[in-house]
Amino acid sequence: MSSLTVTASSHTSASAAIVYAALLDAESWPLWSAYTDVEWDVPAGIDRPARVNDLRTIRSRAGRVCCRQRVVEMVPDQRFSYEQAAGLFTSHRGSVDLALAPHGGTDITWSATYRHTLPLLNMLRRRRLQVLVHDLASYANSIVSRNA
Repeated sequence: MSSLTVTASSHTSASAAIVYAALLDAESWPLWSAYTDVEWDVPAGIDRPARVNDLRTIRSRAGRVCCRQRVVEMVPDQRFSYEQAAGLFTSHRGSVDLALAPHGGTDITWSATYRHTLPLLNMLRRRRLQVLVHDLASYANSIVSRNA
């Protein structure tokens, strides 16, 4: 097995703050992604923003746990990085980078590296990541439109 790095990009008219907030807002994920549930694993009764080393559980439309991810880097409005903590592909590490676009809005670059991969999955992973980054940009655009 070999490693695979996949990168997908999209543009949104939204600010980086809006995009970053969507990434952290577990309740918004079903609105813009193919996942039905994203849940931050924080102790009961604790209400605080996500932070490095926090875990989140992501579930598919079928209700199965797709993965558990650990936050490894947070640079507000610039970068959100995570690694697979449990699940089928535990060698997965991803990063969402946000950059001010020259003509306004935000350029979003989502990259993921899989330490072990199977060639048949490579195209699926590339397509899935492109859909994910496009859906995030579209969701951010919808926020801008609602607030206009």
